[in-house]
Formats: sequence, structure tokens, C-alpha cells
Amino acid sequence: MTEPLIELKGVSKSFGSNKVLDNVDLAIYRGEALGIIGPSGTGKSTILRVIAGLIAPDSGEIHVRGEQREGLIEDGTDPVGIGMVFQQAALFDSLTVEENVGFSLYQHSKLPRSRIRELVNEKLEMVGLSGIGDYYPAELSGGMRKRVSFARAIMSNPDNPKDTPEVLLYDEPTAGLDPIASTVIEDLIRSLQCMQGVCSTYAIVTHQHSTIRRTADRLVFLYQGKVQWQGTVDEIDTTDHPLIRQFLSGNVSGPIQVVG
Repeated sequence: MTEPLIELKGVSKSFGSNKVLDNVDLAIYRGEALGIIGPSGTGKSTILRVIAGLIAPDSGEIHVRGEQREGLIEDGTDPVGIGMVFQQAALFDSLTVEENVGFSLYQHSKLPRSRIRELVNEKLEMVGLSGIGDYYPAELSGGMRKRVSFARAIMSNPDNPKDTPEVLLYDEPTAGLDPIASTVIEDLIRSLQCMQGVCSTYAIVTHQHSTIRRTADRLVFLYQGKVQWQGTVDEIDTTDHPLIRQFLSGNVSGPIQVVG
């Protein structure tokens, strides 16, 4: 493979006495769909937040397009834009859909309101939600709120191309959705990857088998803060790795310790 677009080297992170990430090495390559899987509480969401620059590791290095990041994302500018879709959509309840999707532009750009509305409508159309800009999050279904959060994550500033997200990070995007709504979200994730001018690279954290198989090409399995296995989606059906076999089967007996 070519040089990673994003690379973590020996990254560790603890919260109090709980060591969530333990000397993790991980790479994301341009144009790939990376799935990060594993039991609950093994650092999957934490690793996304480290990649996004929302939290800093206790030790280790983060390289973005070969450049080492110092501090948090707010302390500098990465050479590529990174957008994040949070598990619960994380929309502002008091703002309309248009204000949510265009939030970064309203706050940090000098674009006129009319231009921001045009850009918001473009992104809403991309996620199949034309004409809902005046709605509030409470008026939307769970699946629609997820798609609004996608539109916000891919928002770009035409006056500052460096802000355009090149990498998307999805944290449990199908959690809490019924199978049909999950399929809509899974198809959208793949379609956004193929759209010109939209992020072609992403990492996705998920527990759901359908989402693993339909949205990822390569997988990293995290357990006890470490990368325990890596391989393609096809290889999860043929590997004899005991952690993978137990995780996919849902068996309570095996090397994965059942909490509670």
C-alpha cells in the first residue's frame, strides 16, 4: 500500500485508572473504507476522537498525510479535512436543519446567508433530504437525523478548500435504527464515498453485522485497548481467530470476557 493518509503510532489513552487504548498502531489509506470493530468498551469511539483531534493521546504519535499532529485539531490545521458523524447525531435541538447543517459556515465563514443556504440545500439533496431545511430535529425520525448529521459532516467552505473534509469518521451510524433504516444509512455511506468532491475515505465504528459487511472493506478488531486482528471483510468468515469467532457468533463462552 501507499503511505497512509492517517497513521497512529503507539497511541495510548487512559481515563483515570482505565486504560482504553494501549500502544495502538493503526493506518487509514486514501480511498479505503476501514471498519473498527470489537466488544463494547474497548476504545473504538475513543480512537475515532483521537483521529479527529477532539482528544489528545497520553502517548504516541498521530500523522496526517505524513505530518505529525501536535495537540488538538483546534491548535492547528491538519493537511486534510476530517469530518465526524457522532453516534447520536449530536444536532442542536434549538436550531433548524438548515442552521445545523450550515453551522460551521455561519460561525466561521464570511459567506452571505443566501450562499450558505444554497450549500446546505446541496448537501441535504446529497443525503436524500431535500426540502426539510426549516424542520427542527425533533420533527425528524432517527434515520433522518442521522442523515442530517451526514450532511453537516460533509459541509465545505468554497472560500477555504482546505476545510473540505477528505476523511469521514462514523461512530455507530446505524445504532438504534431498524433494519430498513439501517440499510438506507449503509447505502448512503457507500454512495457518499463514490460522489465526486465528497469524502472518498472513511473509518466506521460499528457492532452491527450488516453494517460491517456492507460498509467496510478492511477491518481492525480492538479488544482490551489493543489491535488484536486485522483483515478484509471476507476473511472474517474464514479466520480461525478465537476473538473473531466469538464476536461474530455472540457466544458468551470464549476469550472475550463478558462484563456483568
